[in-house]
Amino acid sequence: MPPLRSSAGLPFWARVLAWLALLLAAGGLPGCSSLPTEVQRPVSWALRTPETTALGRAVADYATRTGQRQDSGFRLLGGTEAAYASRLALIDAAEKTLDLQYYAILADPSTALFAQRLRAAAARGVRVRILLDDFNTAGPNAQVLRLGFVPNIEIRLFNPLAGSRRSLAGRLLGSLGNLDRMQRRMHNKMFIADNAIGIIGGRNLGDAYFGQSADSNFIDVDVLAAGRIVHRMSASFDAYWNNPLAYPVASLLTRGELDAMRRPDAPSPLPDAGPGGASPLDLSPARLTWAPSLLLVDQADKLAAEEPGAQDTVVDGLLRLMAGTRRDLFIVSPYFVPGGAMMDVLARLRAAGVRVRVLTNSLAATDAPLAHVGYARYRERLLQIGVELYEMRAEPGPGGSALSSGSARVARVLRRGSEGSPPRAAGAGAGSVSASRASLHAKTLVLDGSVLVVGSMNLDLRSQLQNSEVALLIRSRALAGLALEMAAPVLAHDAYRVQLQDGRLAWLPPDGAPPHTGSEPDAGLGLQWLLRLIGPLAPDEVL
Repeated sequence: MPPLRSSAGLPFWARVLAWLALLLAAGGLPGCSSLPTEVQRPVSWALRTPETTALGRAVADYATRTGQRQDSGFRLLGGTEAAYASRLALIDAAEKTLDLQYYAILADPSTALFAQRLRAAAARGVRVRILLDDFNTAGPNAQVLRLGFVPNIEIRLFNPLAGSRRSLAGRLLGSLGNLDRMQRRMHNKMFIADNAIGIIGGRNLGDAYFGQSADSNFIDVDVLAAGRIVHRMSASFDAYWNNPLAYPVASLLTRGELDAMRRPDAPSPLPDAGPGGASPLDLSPARLTWAPSLLLVDQADKLAAEEPGAQDTVVDGLLRLMAGTRRDLFIVSPYFVPGGAMMDVLARLRAAGVRVRVLTNSLAATDAPLAHVGYARYRERLLQIGVELYEMRAEPGPGGSALSSGSARVARVLRRGSEGSPPRAAGAGAGSVSASRASLHAKTLVLDGSVLVVGSMNLDLRSQLQNSEVALLIRSRALAGLALEMAAPVLAHDAYRVQLQDGRLAWLPPDGAPPHTGSEPDAGLGLQWLLRLIGPLAPDEVL
C-alpha cells in the first residue's frame, strides 16, 4: 500500500489510529497544541488581464479567428506523459501568474523537477501561489514547503493541523482533541497559468501519479482547459486562497524547523533554479475541443461548517445530473461508497432501463482498504438492481494496458534531469508500468455518451460531506467518446467483472479463466479478516 491514502483523507493504518483517537477524544482528552490566532493573510487575486500574456492571446486569437461558438476549449489528458508534460509546459510558458491547488504534493523526484521549474518561473518574475491541504505535509513531504520561502513564491496551507510535522503519527496525536477538523480536507486539484490555461482532474503531484513509483502507480485522468472556464477556476482558487482557513506557511513553521526535520542523507528536495528548457507539450488552442462547460465547486467554508451536509455540494450536483440520464451512465470512482441517496438514484435509473456501469478498485488494488469496506456493503444490492460492476486488478494485464501510456518517457526526462541540476540515477524511484502494481485513481462520469465529468471527487459520502471538491462538466460527444475509448482496454484486460452466481459473489477474470468465488481475489487473508473486524465499526461517511 502507498504511504498515503491518496484521495479520501487518511491512510489505512492512520484510520485505525484515528479510530483509537476518536475513543480517546470522546473521553475528553484535549489537543496537544493549537494554531496561531494572529495571522496576516494579504489578499491577492488571479490575473485580471490574461489577454496581455502569450497564453491568453493565443486562446483569444484562435477563438476569434476560427469563429468558435463556444468560449472554452478542452483536451483530455489520460497518459502519464501528457499529464506530466502539460504541467511542465504551463510552468515554462507562464509570464505573470501560476496558481496551484492540491490535496497532496509529495517530495518525490518528479516533484523536484516541478520545483526547479517553479523556481525558474519565479526568478523571471512570475508570481507563484501554491494552496495545499495540510494533511500530507509531514515527514519527508514537509520539505516541499521550502518553496514557500523562495522569493515570488507563496504557499498557504488549508485547514492546518496543530502538532508535530516530523511524522504522520505525530500529526494524528497532536490532533486528538479535534478529530473532526482532521477529517475535513481540501481535496481540490487545479493547475492554472496566467488565468488562461489550466488543468483539472484527479492527480496529485508525486511519482505514483505519473507512473514513476516502483511499488504502485495510479491510473488517472485530467483535462487541460482554456478560455472562459479557466476564469471560473481562478475565481474558485481565489475564494480558497483568501479564506481564513488558508494559513501562510511562514505562520506555521520556519525554514530552520524544516532544516531540523531533514534527514542528513536525504537528497536536496528543492534543486537550484535552472533554465526552464523547451516546453515538452504543444499548448496550441487548435488541439482543443471547444464545447459548452460548467464548473461545480464546493464552497471553501464547507470545511468549517458546523453540520456536514448543510451546504449544496459538488456530489449533490452530480446526483441531480445522474438522475437525468436517459440511456447509459458510466462511472469511474476509485472509492465508491454510494450511500442511500445515490442508491435511490441508481435504482430509479435501472427501473427506467438505463444501463449503469461502475469501475472501481478491487480490494487488492485499492490504497484505501477501509473505503473498500464501505463499497462492499453495497456491492450485492448494486448487482441485484442490475448495475454492472467492474473491479480494477492490482496487476496490469498484457502489455501493461491498465496504466496510461508514457511513463517510460517521463522516467527518461527525470533521469536526464535538467540543465543546472545533476542527472537522476537510472532506476532511482523510476518505477516502470510493467514492474508496478496498478491502482485506479481517476474520477470521471460519462452520461448518455454526450456529457463528460472529470474532477477531484470520489462518489462517496466523504467527498459529499467531509472534503471540498471540484468537478468540470463538458457537453461534448467527442470528449465523452474519447473517455469511453480510454476506459475500454481497462475493462477488457485489467478489471474483474463482478456478478452474482447462485447467490454468491463471483469475480470473472478478463482472460476467460474460471470465476473467483468465496473471497476477494488477490487480497491476503489477513487483510480480509482485519477489515471484517474493523469495518462494521466505521460509518459510511468517514470511509
